[in-house]
Amino acid sequence: MDEFRDSLKVLVVDDEADVEVMFRQRMRREVRSGRYEFVFARSGVHALEVLAEHPDVSLVITDLNMPEMDGLTLLDCLTEAWPGVPSLVVSAYGDPGRMSAARERGSSGFVVKPVDFTELRSAMADSLGGAG
Repeated sequence: MDEFRDSLKVLVVDDEADVEVMFRQRMRREVRSGRYEFVFARSGVHALEVLAEHPDVSLVITDLNMPEMDGLTLLDCLTEAWPGVPSLVVSAYGDPGRMSAARERGSSGFVVKPVDFTELRSAMADSLGGAG
């Protein structure tokens, strides 16, 4: 039996390697219960490749400042190529201008780093229409 049969697949996009470790540790319970499955990308360009490989992604969580393609450009690509996939921004830069730019590009939420995982879980559930 596929352990992730009913899981919601979440793509986390961040160029910092420790983000993947942090998500795996802090979301361990949700992964074990089968609520979420996480896949990771280190840039916006890599995220587009991962999305092509995983068309069943239910949510994209992205940083803003990354090499190759920043998070705002990635949000533009998501809106165009994957319009049904909600997105969240997680960034150390939580100023109103960036938050507004993210919303204008389709992000359903914004969580400021360092990540409060209680806040993130709530934002994920909201982005997924309560399915999270």
